[in-house]
Amino acid sequence: MSPKPALQRESIAADFANNPPLSNSISVVTESRMVPATNLAAMISPLRPVPRAKERVNKTPSFQPRIPVITGEALYRGLIPVDGVISGNLGATGNVLTIKQRPNGSLDSLPELNGDISFKDMLRINGHVAGTIASSKGTLIVDGSARVDASIEVAVCVVSGTVNGDVVAQERVELGSAAIINGDISTGSLSMKPGAIFTGNCRMIKNEETAQ
Repeated sequence: MSPKPALQRESIAADFANNPPLSNSISVVTESRMVPATNLAAMISPLRPVPRAKERVNKTPSFQPRIPVITGEALYRGLIPVDGVISGNLGATGNVLTIKQRPNGSLDSLPELNGDISFKDMLRINGHVAGTIASSKGTLIVDGSARVDASIEVAVCVVSGTVNGDVVAQERVELGSAAIINGDISTGSLSMKPGAIFTGNCRMIKNEETAQ
Protein backbone atom coordinates (compact mmCIF):
# COMPACT_ATOMS: atom_id res chain seq x y z
CA MET A 1 0.00 0.00 0.00
CA SER A 2 1.47 3.32 -1.13
CA PRO A 3 1.65 6.08 1.44
CA LYS A 4 -0.90 8.92 1.14
CA PRO A 5 0.68 12.28 0.29
CA ALA A 6 0.63 14.88 2.99
CA LEU A 7 -0.96 17.43 0.69
CA GLN A 8 -3.52 16.67 -1.96
CA ARG A 9 -4.78 19.17 -4.55
CA GLU A 10 -8.50 19.23 -5.06
CA SER A 11 -10.44 20.86 -7.86
CA ILE A 12 -11.95 24.29 -7.34
CA ALA A 13 -15.35 23.02 -8.42
CA ALA A 14 -15.37 20.25 -5.87
CA ASP A 15 -14.26 22.61 -3.12
CA PHE A 16 -17.01 25.07 -4.07
CA ALA A 17 -19.60 22.26 -3.99
CA ASN A 18 -18.46 21.01 -0.62
CA ASN A 19 -18.07 24.43 1.02
CA PRO A 20 -20.46 26.94 -0.57
CA PRO A 21 -19.74 30.59 0.41
CA LEU A 22 -22.08 32.63 2.50
CA SER A 23 -24.54 34.89 0.75
CA ASN A 24 -22.98 38.06 2.14
CA SER A 25 -19.48 37.12 0.98
CA ILE A 26 -20.13 36.23 -2.64
CA SER A 27 -17.71 37.96 -5.00
CA VAL A 28 -18.55 38.31 -8.67
CA VAL A 29 -15.88 38.39 -11.33
CA THR A 30 -16.95 39.84 -14.65
CA GLU A 31 -15.47 38.80 -17.92
CA SER A 32 -13.33 41.46 -19.59
CA ARG A 33 -13.60 41.91 -23.31
CA MET A 34 -11.95 44.07 -25.96
CA VAL A 35 -14.03 46.95 -27.37
CA PRO A 36 -13.49 47.69 -31.10
CA ALA A 37 -11.81 50.99 -31.88
CA THR A 38 -14.82 52.21 -33.88
CA ASN A 39 -17.20 51.68 -30.97
CA LEU A 40 -14.71 53.22 -28.56
CA ALA A 41 -14.51 56.44 -30.59
CA ALA A 42 -18.29 56.70 -30.60
CA MET A 43 -18.46 56.25 -26.83
CA ILE A 44 -15.93 59.02 -26.10
CA SER A 45 -17.14 62.58 -26.71
CA PRO A 46 -14.58 64.83 -28.41
CA LEU A 47 -12.89 67.55 -26.38
CA ARG A 48 -13.98 71.09 -27.15
CA PRO A 49 -11.49 73.97 -26.83
CA VAL A 50 -12.25 76.33 -24.01
CA PRO A 51 -12.52 79.91 -25.34
CA ARG A 52 -10.25 82.48 -23.84
CA ALA A 53 -11.64 85.02 -21.46
CA LYS A 54 -11.20 87.81 -24.01
CA GLU A 55 -13.05 85.83 -26.69
CA ARG A 56 -15.94 85.06 -24.35
CA VAL A 57 -16.37 88.69 -23.35
CA ASN A 58 -15.78 90.45 -26.67
CA LYS A 59 -17.53 88.93 -29.67
CA THR A 60 -18.03 92.22 -31.52
CA PRO A 61 -16.64 92.74 -35.06
CA SER A 62 -13.13 94.08 -35.44
CA PHE A 63 -14.25 97.35 -37.01
CA GLN A 64 -14.98 100.35 -34.82
CA PRO A 65 -16.42 103.74 -35.64
CA ARG A 66 -13.97 106.65 -35.64
CA ILE A 67 -14.09 110.40 -36.07
CA PRO A 68 -15.89 111.41 -39.30
CA VAL A 69 -13.68 112.38 -42.22
CA ILE A 70 -15.40 115.76 -42.42
CA THR A 71 -17.70 117.58 -40.01
CA GLY A 72 -20.20 120.08 -41.34
CA GLU A 73 -22.78 120.52 -44.07
CA ALA A 74 -21.22 120.03 -47.48
CA LEU A 75 -21.88 118.83 -51.01
CA TYR A 76 -19.59 116.07 -52.16
CA ARG A 77 -19.00 114.44 -55.53
CA GLY A 78 -16.39 111.74 -55.86
CA LEU A 79 -15.25 108.39 -54.48
CA ILE A 80 -15.55 107.02 -50.94
CA PRO A 81 -13.44 103.89 -50.31
CA VAL A 82 -14.91 102.15 -47.25
CA ASP A 83 -13.31 99.35 -45.24
CA GLY A 84 -16.15 98.67 -42.86
CA VAL A 85 -19.95 98.70 -42.77
CA ILE A 86 -22.45 101.01 -44.49
CA SER A 87 -25.98 101.26 -43.14
CA GLY A 88 -28.89 103.54 -44.04
CA ASN A 89 -30.88 104.59 -47.11
CA LEU A 90 -29.93 106.71 -50.10
CA GLY A 91 -32.01 108.73 -52.50
CA ALA A 92 -34.71 110.18 -50.27
CA THR A 93 -34.55 113.45 -48.37
CA GLY A 94 -34.16 113.09 -44.63
CA ASN A 95 -32.59 109.64 -44.60
CA VAL A 96 -29.24 109.11 -42.94
CA LEU A 97 -26.24 107.17 -44.22
CA THR A 98 -23.92 105.84 -41.52
CA ILE A 99 -20.41 104.64 -42.32
CA LYS A 100 -18.45 102.72 -39.69
CA GLN A 101 -14.85 102.22 -40.69
CA ARG A 102 -11.94 100.38 -39.19
CA PRO A 103 -9.39 102.59 -37.45
CA ASN A 104 -6.79 103.97 -39.81
CA GLY A 105 -3.57 104.78 -38.02
CA SER A 106 -1.61 105.93 -41.06
CA LEU A 107 -2.26 108.87 -43.37
CA ASP A 108 -0.14 107.29 -46.10
CA SER A 109 -3.07 105.19 -47.31
CA LEU A 110 -5.66 106.12 -49.94
CA PRO A 111 -7.81 109.19 -49.28
CA GLU A 112 -11.06 108.58 -47.46
CA LEU A 113 -12.70 111.20 -49.69
CA ASN A 114 -11.42 111.85 -53.20
CA GLY A 115 -13.46 114.34 -55.17
CA ASP A 116 -14.99 117.82 -55.12
CA ILE A 117 -16.25 119.28 -51.84
CA SER A 118 -18.21 122.53 -51.57
CA PHE A 119 -19.71 124.02 -48.41
CA LYS A 120 -21.27 127.24 -47.11
CA ASP A 121 -20.46 128.02 -43.48
CA MET A 122 -17.82 125.86 -41.80
CA LEU A 123 -16.16 122.56 -42.60
CA ARG A 124 -13.73 120.62 -40.41
CA ILE A 125 -11.48 117.93 -41.91
CA ASN A 126 -10.38 115.15 -39.57
CA GLY A 127 -9.06 112.54 -42.03
CA HIS A 128 -7.42 112.21 -45.43
CA VAL A 129 -9.11 114.18 -48.22
CA ALA A 130 -8.04 114.73 -51.82
CA GLY A 131 -9.46 116.69 -54.76
CA THR A 132 -10.82 120.24 -54.46
CA ILE A 133 -12.39 122.17 -51.59
CA ALA A 134 -14.30 125.37 -52.30
CA SER A 135 -16.47 127.87 -50.45
CA SER A 136 -16.96 131.54 -51.30
CA LYS A 137 -17.71 132.63 -47.70
CA GLY A 138 -16.92 129.56 -45.60
CA THR A 139 -14.24 128.68 -43.06
CA LEU A 140 -12.15 125.55 -43.56
CA ILE A 141 -10.49 123.95 -40.54
CA VAL A 142 -7.81 121.30 -41.12
CA ASP A 143 -7.42 119.30 -37.92
CA GLY A 144 -4.01 118.39 -36.49
CA SER A 145 -4.36 114.73 -37.52
CA ALA A 146 -5.73 115.53 -41.00
CA ARG A 147 -4.10 115.48 -44.41
CA VAL A 148 -5.46 117.41 -47.40
CA ASP A 149 -4.10 116.68 -50.87
CA ALA A 150 -6.26 119.22 -52.65
CA SER A 151 -6.50 122.74 -54.01
CA ILE A 152 -8.34 124.97 -51.54
CA GLU A 153 -10.33 128.11 -52.33
CA VAL A 154 -12.22 129.47 -49.34
CA ALA A 155 -12.74 132.66 -47.33
CA VAL A 156 -10.84 131.58 -44.19
CA CYS A 157 -8.45 128.65 -43.87
CA VAL A 158 -7.20 127.47 -40.46
CA VAL A 159 -4.55 124.76 -40.75
CA SER A 160 -3.23 122.59 -37.93
CA GLY A 161 -2.40 119.50 -40.03
CA THR A 162 -0.85 118.87 -43.44
CA VAL A 163 -1.92 120.48 -46.72
CA ASN A 164 -0.40 119.50 -50.05
CA GLY A 165 -1.77 121.94 -52.61
CA ASP A 166 -2.39 125.61 -53.29
CA VAL A 167 -4.47 127.60 -50.84
CA VAL A 168 -6.53 130.65 -51.80
CA ALA A 169 -8.25 132.37 -48.89
CA GLN A 170 -9.90 135.72 -49.59
CA GLU A 171 -9.85 136.84 -45.95
CA ARG A 172 -7.04 135.08 -44.05
CA VAL A 173 -4.92 131.98 -43.52
CA GLU A 174 -3.93 130.82 -40.02
CA LEU A 175 -1.15 128.25 -39.57
CA GLY A 176 -0.84 126.45 -36.24
CA SER A 177 2.40 125.32 -34.64
CA ALA A 178 2.11 121.83 -36.20
CA ALA A 179 0.89 123.00 -39.62
CA ILE A 180 2.65 121.87 -42.80
CA ILE A 181 1.79 123.44 -46.16
CA ASN A 182 3.42 122.40 -49.41
CA GLY A 183 2.03 124.80 -51.98
CA ASP A 184 1.38 128.43 -52.78
CA ILE A 185 -0.74 130.67 -50.57
CA SER A 186 -2.85 133.57 -51.82
CA THR A 187 -4.64 135.44 -49.07
CA GLY A 188 -5.53 138.82 -47.65
CA SER A 189 -3.92 138.08 -44.25
CA LEU A 190 -1.43 135.44 -43.13
CA SER A 191 -0.50 134.45 -39.58
CA MET A 192 1.95 131.70 -38.61
CA LYS A 193 2.74 130.31 -35.18
CA PRO A 194 6.31 129.20 -34.34
CA GLY A 195 6.87 125.66 -35.59
CA ALA A 196 4.70 125.91 -38.70
CA ILE A 197 6.30 124.78 -41.98
CA PHE A 198 5.44 126.54 -45.24
CA THR A 199 7.07 125.55 -48.52
CA GLY A 200 5.94 127.64 -51.47
CA ASN A 201 5.18 131.18 -52.58
CA CYS A 202 2.93 133.66 -50.80
CA ARG A 203 0.91 136.32 -52.59
CA MET A 204 -1.06 138.95 -50.69
CA ILE A 205 -4.40 139.83 -52.25
CA LYS A 206 -6.85 142.60 -51.44
CA ASN A 207 -9.99 141.75 -49.57
CA GLU A 208 -12.96 142.74 -51.71
CA GLU A 209 -15.06 143.75 -48.70
CA THR A 210 -12.24 145.95 -47.30
CA ALA A 211 -11.66 147.56 -50.67
CA GLN A 212 -15.29 148.63 -50.86
